[in-house]
Amino acid sequence: MDSPRWHGLDGVKVEELRILLEQLASAAATGGGEAWPRTWRDLSGGLMDDGVVRDGAYAALPHLVEAAAVLPPEQTVDLWVDLGFLVTADHRPPVPADLEAGFGAALRLAERAAVRSLLAAGVPGQVCAQLALSCVALAGHHMGKVLWRFPDDLERGLLLSCPACGSDTEVSGLSGLSVDPARPPSEAPQLPDSVPDLVHVRPEGHPWGEAGAVVREDALGEGWAPLLRVAREVAVRGVPPETPGQAVLCLVAGMVAVTGTPQRDAAELARRLMSLTGYFRCWDCERTWTIADGLAEHPDGAQSPHRPARALTDSDGPVAGARPAAPGRTGRAATRFRQDGNAVVAADGTPWGRISVFSDSVPGSSGGVDALAVVSRPGRPTLVGGGGDKGVVCLWDVSDGRLVHDPLPGHPDAVRSMTTLPLPDGRVLLASGGDSGTIAVWNPLTGQPVCEPASDRPGGVTAMCAALVPDGRTLLVTATPKGAVRMWEPDSGECVKHLNPYGSPIRSVTAVPVSAHHTLIVASDTAGRVHVWDPAVDDPWDRGAAVPLSARALAGADHRAAAVQAVPTSDRTMLATADDLGVVMLWDPATGAPVGDGLPSATGTAGPPLITTATPHGGPTVLVTGTRHGHRLRLWEPETGLVRHLALDVSLTCLATAGTDLIVGHDRGVLSLPLAPRATPL
Repeated sequence: MDSPRWHGLDGVKVEELRILLEQLASAAATGGGEAWPRTWRDLSGGLMDDGVVRDGAYAALPHLVEAAAVLPPEQTVDLWVDLGFLVTADHRPPVPADLEAGFGAALRLAERAAVRSLLAAGVPGQVCAQLALSCVALAGHHMGKVLWRFPDDLERGLLLSCPACGSDTEVSGLSGLSVDPARPPSEAPQLPDSVPDLVHVRPEGHPWGEAGAVVREDALGEGWAPLLRVAREVAVRGVPPETPGQAVLCLVAGMVAVTGTPQRDAAELARRLMSLTGYFRCWDCERTWTIADGLAEHPDGAQSPHRPARALTDSDGPVAGARPAAPGRTGRAATRFRQDGNAVVAADGTPWGRISVFSDSVPGSSGGVDALAVVSRPGRPTLVGGGGDKGVVCLWDVSDGRLVHDPLPGHPDAVRSMTTLPLPDGRVLLASGGDSGTIAVWNPLTGQPVCEPASDRPGGVTAMCAALVPDGRTLLVTATPKGAVRMWEPDSGECVKHLNPYGSPIRSVTAVPVSAHHTLIVASDTAGRVHVWDPAVDDPWDRGAAVPLSARALAGADHRAAAVQAVPTSDRTMLATADDLGVVMLWDPATGAPVGDGLPSATGTAGPPLITTATPHGGPTVLVTGTRHGHRLRLWEPETGLVRHLALDVSLTCLATAGTDLIVGHDRGVLSLPLAPRATPL
């Protein structure tokens, strides 16, 4: 007990261990004992703290297991669950060489005792699931790692990790997996033809035979018998490491069904567990994996049963709206990044840069942000304007995320669109459009309105942009879902022109420059059509310099544009169109023809698209796309074909770029992150 291996624990913890062992011995002798569980809870913090296993745990566990294994099995359920978490923790030091033999023997003893508790315990099904996974963990199978990733409530959501590339696929409950827990998967898992001789794997014999014997074919109802037969076969083999994870999950579910109480609730949970033996497709590398493999991050020996030769849409149909990427072009590199606290890191842990969370305004006044606009002025700090359901406009300094003005209350209801207006006299104004049709124009330096708010009724202002016309003016373009597309003098608030003679309901607008003082206006309507107008002509029916997109190319790709965005490159400005399937296409506005390979759809990219662009450090243009209320972004360099994937823990609502920063509006506010790696360390 005074071994130097206890240097990871202080003297108080060593004394607690002595007390715990005495209490366990007393409980074994008397058949009772209520004191030791409390002592164990106190001591467990010294063995593992916040997922980090202390060195002294390896010396302590053999003593604990030996003392606890002789107790009545129904008394030790929580202890074996705790040990399951300990042996599957991510941060565990190597077992010291002189403790390996004793620690290994303790795990085999703990496995047998935990299985006895699993068979004897009359506990709720959820606890049975944890206990069964702990038994699997103590047996040394990788599926035990699911303990750390498995949610308490399966309806709350699952985060699956691709064993090939590490990409996270977040699904809301089981609905996102297209799996019906009331119906069995089409096929039961297949077990390997040969496994190691159990005599060598478990010299003292293994404890699972009795567990397999209690699994009944009627435990889950009609249709589940093939999977329960797999569960029994896994038990007979002793859960060797070579057993597929989905088959081990069958065993876990089978044990929950027959041992959890009340039985009806346990059977329902077991059916949901069993449904996790189905399949999911990685949204990054497009490999297909069992859901069980995705729950256990990077499981040992996992193999993908299917890798499609092409990217697939969410509905398993062919890619719509983009030609397959040529070798060396789109998709030649797919790097995954994720949010880790306030940092962005690559899948291998390489730091990318920090996330900056913009400050809240007066508590409760900003909340979610549905529209963003960047105010960039020579010699002055770059500002970001944002607005949402509260009807106020906030202005932040992009360098530190602080508010530069009190919130600007210019709308009677929600703000739905924003843009900046660079004027010929050097001023840069900020415009915002509201849900009821209100249009406000602000001086971002003073935070004061430039003119009385205008109204663009009927309908809310859901899209806006700035148009440069050859006479030197900068005009504000607004669009509504009811088809009104108008141009306004920003200083006076006077409507000077109407576009969209067809009256198509508009979802998105953008301005595409064709010369230094001349832009075309491009819009997508609710039917997926793309309209191009020249604001320099008086007659809205006159195309002027506008060239429509190739109808043949749009029809051939079955591409129905939902969002449009100007894309500046080193030699010209192109047009990007994004559809609700996640496909992005590039177009030459001078010819109306598609350019190069588009960005194809991928699993998890369907939904109302969000899109923005930037050219950080004068390098290749980066096009950023995501979906409204989604969590994933794709950062695509059309010139090189490089694609990066980024997963955030916020629900996306809008996007913008400011220099080398990506600005993300989400359901709780605004944050920024770098578009390129930062030289400064995290």
